[in-house]
Amino acid sequence: MNHAVHPPETDLLVPLPVGAEDWDHHTIHTHYFGFSVPEAAIGAFLYVRYQPTFPLSQGGVAIFQGLDNVNVLDVAHLDYEVTMPWPEFDGNVITTANGLRIDFLEPGRVARVSYTSKDGRTSFDVTQTAVTPLLARGHVMPGEDAHHGDPGRVTGGSEQFMHCVGSLTLEGVTYDVDCFTPRDRSWRQVRTEDQGGVPVPPVGWSPMYFGEDLIFNQISFEAPDTDPAWTGLFDIPEGAPTHHFAWLIHKGETRQVTRIRRNVLERQPLTFATLRQEIEATDEDGRIWRFTGEAIATATIPAWPNVSFHDSVFRWTDEEGRIAHATYQEIWFDKYQRAMVARATDPTPVEGDN
Repeated sequence: MNHAVHPPETDLLVPLPVGAEDWDHHTIHTHYFGFSVPEAAIGAFLYVRYQPTFPLSQGGVAIFQGLDNVNVLDVAHLDYEVTMPWPEFDGNVITTANGLRIDFLEPGRVARVSYTSKDGRTSFDVTQTAVTPLLARGHVMPGEDAHHGDPGRVTGGSEQFMHCVGSLTLEGVTYDVDCFTPRDRSWRQVRTEDQGGVPVPPVGWSPMYFGEDLIFNQISFEAPDTDPAWTGLFDIPEGAPTHHFAWLIHKGETRQVTRIRRNVLERQPLTFATLRQEIEATDEDGRIWRFTGEAIATATIPAWPNVSFHDSVFRWTDEEGRIAHATYQEIWFDKYQRAMVARATDPTPVEGDN
């Protein structure tokens, strides 16, 4: 199956309303990059969220290490601003007010991402080179696929796996960076911050790169038959798909994934973020692919304050025992959060407890 591919120039597509155009004020564009240093349990979340109707932006850098990042301020380095001016654009270079710099050396294929903190103790300079095409993707946030009163609005999004090399200095300690990592972006998506408008279970994004012969990507919620923590909180029609989108590339062939069964096995007891899980994917030919994953780093991230948002570095294992490290990101809204807190703090004994 051929998967839609966006042209390279969409990397630099960050439009503003023209003349009397009336855009929904929730309209956003985004650029997301990341990288990891698995041997040191380090992950990096690098993000620009453009809000063109104002116009302003938010974003920056969050670098986290280990599993104990319960609160936003627990991460190893945080330089994230909620209100910044529109970034500077100089040819193919985008620079935010807090110093995150994205240089598209070759749009659609190569990007150099760099940053230095104000005190100089934390910095990185990495070059990311594509190992997959600039694949078009479906919506990410619940409710994003609606027309929002403007059926003529032209939206888009892309994802691409990158080979990332360079260096990271974190609070004075320097690490080599050599990893495979996804990047993604959106343009002219409308992401409402009305929590009541998206009554869905927690969703998780789990890109994986095992090598040129096996690349997997999906975003879904936990399958109803796994007795998930969301049982009883959301009304999901029987037999409804649990994934928003999913695909895999096997030996150069892109295959559509028709079914995802994701099962969370363990959660962080304070944040409820996923620590261990398994994924079963059925492709268009009926072949079943199985993956198991464990978090080696996870953190609460401030990018979308109307949700609980967590980034992680996961160690994934395929059925042949091969290992892949990549980001795992998940979000949920207040209904789920309150239910999980109530369960965690309920002193009522459960049958079978001693």
